[in-house]
Amino acid sequence: DMWIIDFGEREEIESSCFEAPFAHVLLLTKPMRDQSRALGERNRWWLLARRAPALRIRMKEFKRVIVTPEVASHRVFAWLSSDIVPDKNLVVVTRDDDTTFGILHSRFHELWSLRMGTSLVHVPRYTCSTTFDTFPFPEHLTPNIPAATYATNPHAIKIGTAAARLNVLRENWLNPADLIKRVPEVVPGYPDRLLPVSPDAAATLKKRTLTNLYNARPAWLDHAHKALDLAVADAYGWGADWQAGMTDDEILARLFRLNQERAGKP
Repeated sequence: DMWIIDFGEREEIESSCFEAPFAHVLLLTKPMRDQSRALGERNRWWLLARRAPALRIRMKEFKRVIVTPEVASHRVFAWLSSDIVPDKNLVVVTRDDDTTFGILHSRFHELWSLRMGTSLVHVPRYTCSTTFDTFPFPEHLTPNIPAATYATNPHAIKIGTAAARLNVLRENWLNPADLIKRVPEVVPGYPDRLLPVSPDAAATLKKRTLTNLYNARPAWLDHAHKALDLAVADAYGWGADWQAGMTDDEILARLFRLNQERAGKP
């Protein structure tokens, strides 16, 4: 629950017109930037160091985007409002459709990312070039296709429905109505601020994180993921085999064959 002082790509003279935030950065950030080895950070000390301008332009096309932590014990995906500046340790997927969210959150993509990704001190790292870029999405549901193109596709609808259900259930657990109150943000257009209704509620909410949820993996969460996995399996044409009990090795073998076929390799 914090604000980022973000001048975008403004030059120093224009940024200084925002007097209070500029003064704050001048006092606290500039001394550190003066010691930076990176010339760009020293010369443009008032700007965020890694602004990812191309990503920001792309994010403006959507009201929400898909994010996942670069390093995490569980490969969990979530929605992020495109008005929020993503942390440098978040991987951002600039899609806003439930179908893509569901495919990424399926067991199929999870296994692929664990096998094809890297690690940081034994904790899995989501390495886009070897995980997302190489993952063979179900045919006709690939991320190079606009979501509107497959809006009426039965498999897309089934996956999207299961993914949306998973997200609703998780949000209800993370922010239950009896523990929070919604307060409009001070800046119009931003998501409502979610505040605890009492100190006891605040203590409970601190424990309600996605990591803790997936560590516990209650029955309702497991059922939601199984429904999503079946929908994705059907999209691959593997529904019957999935229900019969496909092993992780068989899933990876099939995904690898798809990867090779699409790469044009024998």
